[in-house]
Amino acid sequence: MVKDLSDVRKTAVRGVRRVVVKVGSSILAPEGRPKAAFLPRLAAVVARQMGQGLEMVLVSSGAIATGRALIGLARGSLSVQDKQAAAAVGQGLLIEGYRRAFSRRLRKVAQVLLTHDDLADRRRFLNARCTLQLLLQRGIVPVINENDTVSTEEIRVGDNDNLAALVSTLVEADLLVLLTNTNGLHDRDPGRSEGAQRIPIVMNIDEGTEKAAGSTAGVFSVGGMATKVEAARKAARSGIPTVVADGRSPGILDEVLRGEDVGTLFQPAPRVLDGRKQWIAFSIKPRGRIVLDAGACRAVTEHGRSLLPSGVIRVEGEFERGDAVSLADPSGRDLARGLTNYGSLDLLRIKGLRSSAIEAVLGYKFADEIVHRNNLVVL
Repeated sequence: MVKDLSDVRKTAVRGVRRVVVKVGSSILAPEGRPKAAFLPRLAAVVARQMGQGLEMVLVSSGAIATGRALIGLARGSLSVQDKQAAAAVGQGLLIEGYRRAFSRRLRKVAQVLLTHDDLADRRRFLNARCTLQLLLQRGIVPVINENDTVSTEEIRVGDNDNLAALVSTLVEADLLVLLTNTNGLHDRDPGRSEGAQRIPIVMNIDEGTEKAAGSTAGVFSVGGMATKVEAARKAARSGIPTVVADGRSPGILDEVLRGEDVGTLFQPAPRVLDGRKQWIAFSIKPRGRIVLDAGACRAVTEHGRSLLPSGVIRVEGEFERGDAVSLADPSGRDLARGLTNYGSLDLLRIKGLRSSAIEAVLGYKFADEIVHRNNLVVL
């Protein structure tokens, strides 16, 4: 057992060299425009930490919030087109604010705009990694945002918490920090319950953790605490600890990096995915779903086996060979994700059969397995 939780905090930040910091709209632009004092303060802290040898990557929200105010879009939900227009106006102003703040600290920034497609395509994923590695080597601060001007639902990551988690795996970070407008995860919604207690450390993200997260999205933010827990889960599977903390506090980033008891620390998972399986698990959107019988569920999740056609009971969606698919139990709960050796039309013909029957039915056989265990990640 852990006798002193402060030891866990100190251990989590010991030896950290590369940090991804996500800045939420709720602290950067709470009223629809960037707070005048926030970026200079953030730049001062980041530049000081870089002077002490750390490499820092920023994932910044705020483009849509900034742009919508300038073009006169009212509060409330926006259409995809409204968001794209607001982002087009706001992103330039946002990066200019970062440029000015960091130039006073003799640091350069680089704007990097990503979509889910940039991370799902393996070649583009590796190209993005090389670019970010070079920027960090030269002491330049990458400022990353989703490319909302061109993003549609099909290619969106969806929120910058999960984008920050994907970026953390992309750059092989040692720590992910999510700065928001609350001091961490609580056992109840602190906005509705006066007695809500902060949870200092989460050793394992489970259903109780997700229930505590609830949904507390703000006017200019997406997903609230629920997306932060989801992001922390992704980072944990990649061996990266995550801290969710109150970015409104001036010294919060320094306190996090000293291992002080602030916010909520999510510990990394005991079993870490390798780089390619991280990419399969988190960077690719599934094109469809394969529903497994009980025996196949056990074989895949408990025994590390490949998925064979005999274990398939239902095929959902349309997909091609090589696409990412979700593997689900009979109730529809997703258990795993992998790259399929057969498209949906072929799979409909061979589901429930033995592997030895594949060639007789299809006239060809790519593999005995529908999803090989080397291309499969249990969620």
